[in-house]
Amino acid sequence: QLAMEFPSEDIFLMTASPVIKAVTNFKQVSKTLEEFDVEEQPSSLLEKRFPNIKVLQSGVKQLKSDEHKIFTEDGKEYVYEKLCLCAGAKPKLILEGSPYVLGIRDTDSAQAFQKSLAQAERVVVVGNGGIALELVYEIQGCEVIWAIKDKAIGNTFFDAGAAEFLIPKLTAEKRETPIECKRTKYTMEESEEKERPLAASDKLGSALGPDWHEGLHLKGTKEFSHKVHIEMLCEVKKIHSQQEFIQLQRTSLTFPKEEKNAEPDEVLWPVYVELTNGKIYGCNFVVSATGVVPNVQPFLDGNNFAVGEDGGLKVDKHMHTSLPDIYAAGDICTAAWEPSPVWHQMRLWTQARQMGWYAAKCMAADVSGESIDMDFCFELFAHVTKFFNYKVVVLGKYNAQGLGLDHELMLRCTKGQEYVKVVMQNGRMMGAVLIGETDLEETFENLILNQMDLSAYGEDLLNPDIDIEDYFD
Repeated sequence: QLAMEFPSEDIFLMTASPVIKAVTNFKQVSKTLEEFDVEEQPSSLLEKRFPNIKVLQSGVKQLKSDEHKIFTEDGKEYVYEKLCLCAGAKPKLILEGSPYVLGIRDTDSAQAFQKSLAQAERVVVVGNGGIALELVYEIQGCEVIWAIKDKAIGNTFFDAGAAEFLIPKLTAEKRETPIECKRTKYTMEESEEKERPLAASDKLGSALGPDWHEGLHLKGTKEFSHKVHIEMLCEVKKIHSQQEFIQLQRTSLTFPKEEKNAEPDEVLWPVYVELTNGKIYGCNFVVSATGVVPNVQPFLDGNNFAVGEDGGLKVDKHMHTSLPDIYAAGDICTAAWEPSPVWHQMRLWTQARQMGWYAAKCMAADVSGESIDMDFCFELFAHVTKFFNYKVVVLGKYNAQGLGLDHELMLRCTKGQEYVKVVMQNGRMMGAVLIGETDLEETFENLILNQMDLSAYGEDLLNPDIDIEDYFD
């Protein structure tokens, strides 16, 4: 976007990785919903398309905002007129530095995970967001103990009802063959590959796109397809090495069978996970899919950034940080403007793309001294993804975020086919979750945006015999 806004200026893209992420197959589904794939491409492709872009492959060592200078790991310095920080976020690991704890947030870590999984008989997955959800669904031939702190799966995206709708898919034998992965993968040269230690969580990869697990061969050593046991309302209390576990003189548990609880386990495992509910499970390794923290470290030192409660750089409604000529977009930033009542920030690919595009528009407006309106994409939270092979659309305050007790939910569910939930407040629609091919996203998007009073329709709003799209066309 910057290259198009400033065709005669030099634009430097500084990145620690040899590939860049490109958005491909972009489709505007409705006013605010968009679908796209994320592909890794060699940086030369970007430089070919825009001759004024130069990609510099190096990590950033330091930012001196008062001098408008960036110092890179390879010992060079660069002066900027305007700077936009898009350094993303890094995985929140439950334990740093253990070879048995893998954090998943990017394509490199997904590959490390796949290598470990090939020899695994049992893994413990910790976390309850999108990545944990997909992972547990995709892993075959390996026992999975899934520890979640909520009382329902997929809490970041769903409520208990949606979780119940999806759970049968976890135990079903998977029929569908994985779709061929649309992403092209560029691998590093062999020599670089060998030097990287496996648990290099400090190495920053780029975040996974929405279809990251497709085409990855996620299969353990066992012959069965799916074996998932969910431990709810608990977190990891401690991770013990095999040595520490033996000294503890406590018992660990086997994989729980349907009809009865787990027995004491005779096998010795490489690593043990102690949960806050008192249970201990041994496993080959632990996957930490517990969210991300904004990657602000290299920029804070010596610079007086205003930082949000979640650790991101605060930005105003023109994506400006608190320092002159410095903007931020994506996972690294914290939206510090007064948001629309049906928008909230969530560290997702869709928002990263929108913020990056909008930040470039804001930088251009500042340079030319023009005023710019907040982009329409910040009017309504809207995200479309796939879980367990169902299309999933979340709109507005889909989990009644911040609405207090003053709201009601309406549901419609056809087992194995669709799940529709709307969040209502004072007769107005504030949010929705749509799972399956419901074809309701545009109608609901409009109803949330125009805040029409729907009290007159009552329960009929979700009546399957009434064609609601025609009704509100």
